[in-house]
Amino acid sequence: MSERERAITAYHEMGHAIVGHFLEFADPVHKISVVSRGRALGYTISMPSEDRFLTTRAELLDTMAMTLGGRAAEEIVFGEITTGASNDLEKVTATAKQMVMRFGMSEKLGPRVFGHDHGQPFLGREFSTEPDYSDEIALQIDDEVRRIIEGAHTRATKLLTDHRKRLDTISDILLRRETIEKEQFEALVAGATEEEAFGNEEERAPSVPADAVTEPQRPRPEAKRPIRRPGLAGGTAELRGSTPDKPSL
Repeated sequence: MSERERAITAYHEMGHAIVGHFLEFADPVHKISVVSRGRALGYTISMPSEDRFLTTRAELLDTMAMTLGGRAAEEIVFGEITTGASNDLEKVTATAKQMVMRFGMSEKLGPRVFGHDHGQPFLGREFSTEPDYSDEIALQIDDEVRRIIEGAHTRATKLLTDHRKRLDTISDILLRRETIEKEQFEALVAGATEEEAFGNEEERAPSVPADAVTEPQRPRPEAKRPIRRPGLAGGTAELRGSTPDKPSL
């Protein structure tokens, strides 16, 4: 990647991380990296601190804002958007549609389910939805989906604008370090310097004792290979001696 692309990737991933860090119901950030993996130029890993089987509306909204943090960071810093956020847009669009059409989380449309699923997953087919609502309702669904997504984008933009200094500082460190772990990221967000956040790495490095023997070791003598003689039944018998016995006359 070019230096500009690396910088865009660093700000993009840091946008995810910072938005997620300051939102109450977003999953904690565990790792940020600009080392490409597969088709991804960088990645931000966030995982819940405990197992969950239900998801609240607030958690969905915070997760969507975190997902759009990368695109928001690109807009704030570079005044431009790239194709790198295409997967993020797919995720938030699918989430917003489910909130409106399946989970009844739209204040405007109320607790209703729209469409009937006719899927045959055992045949390897994707789920399809048959509409059971009017064109007017379809327009309202589109408006609600757009409103939810734009609301998440606005929240992400505001958070990154408020924490612009952190965004610039930690993105620059990410460009040089390439990978930031959870403890290091939390320390940097809290105001620690780069040396303070990454200082433990040098302490964990193995050190050589002062009284260690420094003179080179002598090479060991080459081990002698065992000598093989033909066995009685066509096999071989190993001899452990250094030289074969002389044949008797």
